[in-house]
Amino acid sequence: MKETQTSIQDLALIGDRRTCAYVSKTGSVVWYSPRRFDAPSVFASLLDTEKGGCWKVDAPGLHFKHRYYHSDSTILCTILACDSGEVQVEDYMPIRAGFHGICRSFSEAPDHLMLTISPKPDYGRTILQIKQHPNGTVSINGKLFLQASHPLQVEQNDIVCEVPAGDKAWFVLSEQQISINEKVLKEARSTTLQAWQEVSSHITYEGPYEREVRNSLSVLQLMTFAENGGIVAAGTTSLPEVKGGQRNWDYRYVWLRDAAMISSALTRAGSDGDQERHFLSFICDAIHKVKEPVVPFFTLDKQPAPGENFLTHFTGYAASRPVRVGNNANCQLQLDAISNVLLSAKLIYNRFQTREHWNLIAHLADYLTEHWHEKDHGLWEETQRQHYTSSKVVAAVSLEYIAEHSQEEAQKKPWLKAASEIRAFVAEKCITSEGAYAAYPGAEAVDVSAILFPIWAYTEADAPEVLKTIEVLERDYCQHNLFRRHLVGFDARQEGAFLAGTFWVAQYWVMRHNWQKFKQVMQAALVFMNDVGLMPEEGDPIRGEYLGNIPQTFVHASLIGAVIDYKNAMKEASD
Repeated sequence: MKETQTSIQDLALIGDRRTCAYVSKTGSVVWYSPRRFDAPSVFASLLDTEKGGCWKVDAPGLHFKHRYYHSDSTILCTILACDSGEVQVEDYMPIRAGFHGICRSFSEAPDHLMLTISPKPDYGRTILQIKQHPNGTVSINGKLFLQASHPLQVEQNDIVCEVPAGDKAWFVLSEQQISINEKVLKEARSTTLQAWQEVSSHITYEGPYEREVRNSLSVLQLMTFAENGGIVAAGTTSLPEVKGGQRNWDYRYVWLRDAAMISSALTRAGSDGDQERHFLSFICDAIHKVKEPVVPFFTLDKQPAPGENFLTHFTGYAASRPVRVGNNANCQLQLDAISNVLLSAKLIYNRFQTREHWNLIAHLADYLTEHWHEKDHGLWEETQRQHYTSSKVVAAVSLEYIAEHSQEEAQKKPWLKAASEIRAFVAEKCITSEGAYAAYPGAEAVDVSAILFPIWAYTEADAPEVLKTIEVLERDYCQHNLFRRHLVGFDARQEGAFLAGTFWVAQYWVMRHNWQKFKQVMQAALVFMNDVGLMPEEGDPIRGEYLGNIPQTFVHASLIGAVIDYKNAMKEASD
């Protein structure tokens, strides 16, 4: 049976905090990068159903019923129905098991099952070499090893296995050449479940939107590279912001801005600080390796991310091309990225009474002081450099906040002077003729990032400029309580609503104590959380389609921020 295109909203995620794999509702593994989040794929039918590679399951009349994660883990259980009954598929990536890869188990099959593994190493660019060993193991280019409870057969470029009706079955695709049996699998599942329970113990949440917040916390923990604390923006590349268009980016790197906002969300949600402090160490180690802090994102080995390459042989998701690996925004000046690291450090310092990595944090503050007046590429990584208002504002507040932790008057004086100059610049040049915050000086356009200004405590929630800003956003950038961003180099009306920005608006309404609007905006955004708790970068307000890479950790962090403020506001109101 030919593999059909899997919709973004139908994806589920498994991972081992090194890398991840995506599973469709019909049990197919449609994306998998062995060894590391940003490594080349061996399965990528998500981006090309013929040339990408896949691990699919088939049976007469097979269709999806429901799925869920086992508590506090990413062990995925999918219930599939076929003509003769139901079969349960359990998928996970083992942790602390002595091997890495993908483990799959099947309950007693009511009808015969056919599994077809079609590997395409290195995004399908490398010649495939499949070898069957005397013990039944099948190796893939000498780097991956497939074992199963039932005989494997090599048929040209595929590995197939038929499971008779009434049989249970298991499969392991491992990075290591190791002998697998049911006892090894049972131990692997046990250690994996225990590892996830330990990870989740670092933060617990009870309160409003509990299921949604817990889903988001699980996503953030899964998308963290456990070895060094780096948090990737997403586990996919080139899922389109515009279906059939060219805005398809590789998000499998550690963005300073995104990861700092994520770290801040975890701190405010009551984390014990382990993950956030690990992240701060990652960032500081990475920045030490570059001459200037103008690298907005890094690879998981703390190096500047590579520039773009196009996978021209892939058709792309929904014919959205080009398919990219690497990212050309890798050397942009983004003042907000640096500023958000300072904001994250400030939260950690306040909560845990520490000043760890102070020399590097002070260096970043000095850099902002010296360069705030320069045009940058902004929050949305525009090609055109501009004096983006959001970049200036977050630079000012981050300098003010981090100055509170300086113990030297001579050190913090220039930071506070620069912050004051930025405030004067914004007040003089960054207001539209209507009185709203402009996207940049001289513009009449407004961007949803401006609603963060009161959230950052740059200004009051009911300041005239903010009131006019929310009025313009609701008038010009809102559809069905979902908010679009403003882009300079592209007509943002062609893409979906920006879900992180929509959660920022919800968070703003908490500040205004407008609970009705808060709930309306939350409800609209949460339509784009799928059945296993994943949210994409964007959502189409009209068709309800998911757009962009998934799960977008930036979005999940923004959800957490909005809900934590709401929970705290409700508590204050009841006291």
